[in-house]
Amino acid sequence: MHEISVALSLLEIIQEKCREEGCQTVASVRVRVGKASGILPEAFAFAFDAVKPDTVARDAKFIIDVIPLGGLCSGCGNPFTTEEAYLLECPSCSSTLFTVNQGRELELVELEVNE
Repeated sequence: MHEISVALSLLEIIQEKCREEGCQTVASVRVRVGKASGILPEAFAFAFDAVKPDTVARDAKFIIDVIPLGGLCSGCGNPFTTEEAYLLECPSCSSTLFTVNQGRELELVELEVNE
């Protein structure tokens, strides 16, 4: 389960930011996770809850915004989004010529802290 290592890395970033800013505790953490990022949101939330005790984020609410897979088809020119994690052809015209422009995200979006 690689979500543990991702959660540990996220926690390192949070703790470093809190040290820099002089914050004592974190109230909430918001992340964006794309459908095609390879991260399972439920497993990520479980992993974060497992690694946060005895840290500045011990009481933090963990919020995950899941971003659908999306792109632009070169065949028909239509933009698309899908809740699927993987796409082999354009949902509109079945062309295999498309560009994925969202759904691979894995980013820390917001950190709410208590001073």
